Amino acid sequence: MAPTLNFHREQNQVLFTGNSCAKVVILNRPEKLNSLSHEMGNGKAFCAGGDVVSVITSSLAGHWTYPASFYKKQLTLDHLIATYKKPTVSLINGIVMGGGAGLSMPTTFRVVTEKAVFAMPEASIGYFPDVGASYFLSRLPGFFGEYLGLSGARLNGAEIAACGLATHFLPSTKLKSLENALQVLSSPNVSTISALIKTFAEKPNVKEDSPFRRLEVINKCFSKETVEEIIESLEEHELQNGAEKWITNALSYMRSSCPTSLKIFLKSIKRGRVEKIDQCLYRDYIIACHFLRGTIGNDFYEGSRAKLFDKDNKPKWEPSKLELVDEEMVNEYFRNINDEEWEYLRFPDRSNYQIVCKL
Repeated sequence: MAPTLNFHREQNQVLFTGNSCAKVVILNRPEKLNSLSHEMGNGKAFCAGGDVVSVITSSLAGHWTYPASFYKKQLTLDHLIATYKKPTVSLINGIVMGGGAGLSMPTTFRVVTEKAVFAMPEASIGYFPDVGASYFLSRLPGFFGEYLGLSGARLNGAEIAACGLATHFLPSTKLKSLENALQVLSSPNVSTISALIKTFAEKPNVKEDSPFRRLEVINKCFSKETVEEIIESLEEHELQNGAEKWITNALSYMRSSCPTSLKIFLKSIKRGRVEKIDQCLYRDYIIACHFLRGTIGNDFYEGSRAKLFDKDNKPKWEPSKLELVDEEMVNEYFRNINDEEWEYLRFPDRSNYQIVCKL
């Protein structure tokens, strides 16, 4: 089944409201779960990530550098948010994945409700957790970030707040009141915004069976040097202690996901632990361009075919097994691209440079 090429231009993909004190930016593609397009919420999603279907179809119809230019624009926006001088607030009342995490995780305040769902499931389509994931996931307690990126696990609102991805948790019934209060705040600085959000916030109630309550096991297993060792450690723990749903799910995800993607992410997050956000975003751009170009491997296109177009859920990864993905192959994705049409990613010089992400 060939991808359907549709270049219909959507209108009003981003809405702007507000006043001189506070501006509201609303992602407005509800029927697409607010997936990010070149032009860019309403509906049940904050943002379900980048519009992969559009990326693939535009690349197949033209040239891989077109989606690369979109990605450069997206990462530049992520960097702008991360280094923005004024305080920013993300109100997350639904799905936040991939590119949506890239937009919201660098903001000063990240408010989630019980309807929020976080995940970075990119390895399942032959891609990798990007948009600064090696930065914000590596800042989580222990090796919880490695767990999220390698297992594609979904977190609910309480878990998102408890692990530190969000700064505050509140019931969705209070969200509109908070939004209204933020827009009329006379002195919208960090301290006054923080004090205001606290008047609405509640302590997140993390369930007993949540993976976040198993941090000791996660740290033991996901601190290993290789993906193979991580899987072996999880299998050993399951054999000795009995099956736990979160371990079974993690093993199932890793066994079915793209082997190269898993290894790329593990290498990237290990580097991200000691790097700044701009370094992490720049590395994401290089790796992503290799995926789009497809000269090292074609897994991103194959995974998208199997998951998003044909939907047979039977991707044929190449290499097909973790042990067949050697270190040199992984390293290729971290090197600059030798192509005269490839453009380097350069962030604007921002004299007020500061990392406002509070992870």
